[in-house]
Amino acid sequence: MDEFLAGIEQLAFVRALKASFVAYPIVNALHIMSIGALLTSVWLMDLRVLGAFRSLPYAAFIAVLRRTALATFAGALATGSLLFSVRASEYAAMPIFLAKMTLILLAGANFLVFMRRAKGGDEPAGGTVTILAVLSLVLWTSVLFAGRFIGFLN
Repeated sequence: MDEFLAGIEQLAFVRALKASFVAYPIVNALHIMSIGALLTSVWLMDLRVLGAFRSLPYAAFIAVLRRTALATFAGALATGSLLFSVRASEYAAMPIFLAKMTLILLAGANFLVFMRRAKGGDEPAGGTVTILAVLSLVLWTSVLFAGRFIGFLN
């Protein structure tokens, strides 16, 4: 595994990213923007499920936020992968990084279950969907905190 991670760090585009005065900060900023948009869309979706923004039609609001969450997750995944590639060996050895990846997997699984349960145009009536929305808020917020700690614990 160490050789594989070291190999990632030696890829030409990764070395160029690491050496660039401009590219790395741009990728970093794009990652932060993606995370901000992702968490905003997820939080708004979850809060709507929990009863906020009742004046907005449930199905349309959730549909727009779901698409936004998926698109911004793709952006966060792409930019996060680039950021990881610069110091893959170091990050892969950090417990906080591994915790962040685990939290992302759990949040993603929760999102998939949520989307299967929240289908249709009617507003869900509590139960499982409410629990999934609360869990989503906790998981995605935890992902954010774990990510911020990576920069301070290395």
